[in-house]
Amino acid sequence: MTKQQSRSSGSGAARASDLPSPYFGEEHELLRAQVRRFVESEVKPHGAQWEGQGFVPREVLHRMGELGFLGIRYPAEHGGSEMDARGSVVLAEELGRSTFGGFAITVLVHTDMASVHIANGGSPAQRAKYLPDIVAGRKIAAVAVTEPDAGSDVKGIRTTARRESDAYVLNGAKMFITNGVHGDLYCVAAKTGRDAPPSQSVSMFVVEKGTPGFEVSRALDKHGWRCSDTAELAFVDCRVPLESLLGQEGNGFYAIMRNFQNERLVLGAMAMGEAQAALELTLDYVAQRKAFGAPLFEKQTIRQRLAMLAAKIEAGRQLVYHAAWLDARGVDATREVSMVKAYCGELVNEVTYACLQFHGGMGYMRESTIERMARDARVQTIGGGATEVMLEEVAKRLRR
Repeated sequence: MTKQQSRSSGSGAARASDLPSPYFGEEHELLRAQVRRFVESEVKPHGAQWEGQGFVPREVLHRMGELGFLGIRYPAEHGGSEMDARGSVVLAEELGRSTFGGFAITVLVHTDMASVHIANGGSPAQRAKYLPDIVAGRKIAAVAVTEPDAGSDVKGIRTTARRESDAYVLNGAKMFITNGVHGDLYCVAAKTGRDAPPSQSVSMFVVEKGTPGFEVSRALDKHGWRCSDTAELAFVDCRVPLESLLGQEGNGFYAIMRNFQNERLVLGAMAMGEAQAALELTLDYVAQRKAFGAPLFEKQTIRQRLAMLAAKIEAGRQLVYHAAWLDARGVDATREVSMVKAYCGELVNEVTYACLQFHGGMGYMRESTIERMARDARVQTIGGGATEVMLEEVAKRLRR
């Protein structure tokens, strides 16, 4: 028996968590540690206040920009760190661990769902104009695709952009827009080709707050994600210059589809961070809470159910990591990312439901963390692609 085998088989065997990750390098672990420290010192003490006011203060996001959290995927020339999907996964997972889903999604929409349209589709001039402020947190981005009658069905959007000599004129409405109330830059999907095939009729535009004809119709009151400002937007003869077009006219559908993969991946990572946090706080609770003369953790049913949840969370986490690893290598991971979104979105709801149950009556009180987390988790099966849509994406690829 070798020394390594002896160490692995004996009581002094190394724990899996002590070994280097096959997916992440030192730079990822440094990022993880830095984000975790920020969450502990700057988010958890204030998150409840943000929940009450309905948005994350912009100075907090500015501070995140100063620390380099908002540009980890962007070029160094604009202040970014030039990391890949694995960096986004680390960020999303740690933000999910904050227990404040509204805070996490505020950041992730800015970094991985909205501003990417400028980074990927913008001209050099557009990137130079907007990305430094995006990375620094001086301007916060929102993405406006969803409408009252169109979500994952991007081809079904009705907002139009009509070209008139030196401008595009936008008309339409957008719904459920994260960062919509307090955002500064909006990446807006609109139809530009009435006679073109649906997949070639959508274009993306960057619209700045304060543009005449563009307004926030109303702030939306939500079941969860309470500290994430969410809005309905209206465009009424909103004129934007020709240079507001992101990429080529008619390429918006493909840009949106491309980024759906990144969006769904980070939502899965965020969900696993939430699930892990819920499990940990519940383990602490059942170790202290006594019933029938003993801590709840001494009840076999409770500890075995928690053990199974831990196994499922680990499986989901590894699925997320593997999908990010594939993406970082340029592999088409649509199948794996769709699995991530479906599995992790459902799992975080299973975990928070069970954890609330183990908290008993206290879990139903607004003062408990798990109550908020259970509300926040519910949207994970809806936003970014409903579970049913994701399963269809997987099913299409099962026989290939």
